[in-house]
Amino acid sequence: MTEPSPIPIVIAHRGVPGLLPEHTLEGYARAIAMGADYIEPDLVVTKDGALVARHENELSLTTDVAARFPERRTSKVVDGARVQGWFAEDLTLAELQQLRARQAFAHRPHDHDDRHPIPTLDEILALAVTESAARRRPIGVYPETKHPSYFEALGLPQGPTLVHALAAHGYARRTDPVFVQSFERGNLEVLRLQTDLPLVQLLDVTLGNPTPTGLRDIATYADAIGVEKRAAIADDGADTGLIGAAHDAGLRVHVYTFRDEPPFVARWAQGDPARELTRFYDLGVDGVFADRADTALAVRASWLGKAPVSKDAT
Repeated sequence: MTEPSPIPIVIAHRGVPGLLPEHTLEGYARAIAMGADYIEPDLVVTKDGALVARHENELSLTTDVAARFPERRTSKVVDGARVQGWFAEDLTLAELQQLRARQAFAHRPHDHDDRHPIPTLDEILALAVTESAARRRPIGVYPETKHPSYFEALGLPQGPTLVHALAAHGYARRTDPVFVQSFERGNLEVLRLQTDLPLVQLLDVTLGNPTPTGLRDIATYADAIGVEKRAAIADDGADTGLIGAAHDAGLRVHVYTFRDEPPFVARWAQGDPARELTRFYDLGVDGVFADRADTALAVRASWLGKAPVSKDAT
């Protein structure tokens, strides 16, 4: 049985997209300054095989790609769905580095739109290493392989490049502050043969929660599960029992995504992000993905019954 983490980790979901465009070095740096335990880059692949941070391989929602490369618009089938737009795998790294990031949510600040380039995985890892030394605390990284089977079919596998980059920056041992996440079981099973780093099976709540037997099966190749909030606490506020069952199976539980804006807060929390986060901390969650790491950290500090720790000393 896995005991709940004594202090749940705060994972800076895509940087601080509540304030800045997602997946930028500036966003990751801001999250680290807030005190985040981990930064989370979603990874897609360029035409020449570089890993870069975007939530999707279709780039038009979060970059100015349409203005810079209008002729590259096309249609593709990605994981069974027809998608139109501009795709990372159609741009070389040099071309992609001409793009600038944009805020994906209309209601969030747009004052940093078209200012920040798209970072590579190596740049993100270098930032984490540099900040770890400067702040005298480990900065964890929590990469996700996006659409790994799709990219594999294109001859652009993510796993070997990811594992090599992590090792090159000093993230290679099981005890290092790294989690590698994926929705695809097959991808994680291959990664398990390539690395001893902790792996996280992401789960889709629309498919229902796994049974105790299913959780034990996941534990044969993964170290944790990543689940939507309503998988752990139902819409009516009831504990689904998933966190306890996962711990019984030897899995940690990381929950996504906590956002400050009332429309994104669970109904049972009545629009209060602090109330929502506190309930998850009470249930023994091992980590939370937050669009505002500062909120999740402040609520965690209050939950622990102490003042927030200095950002430079955590």
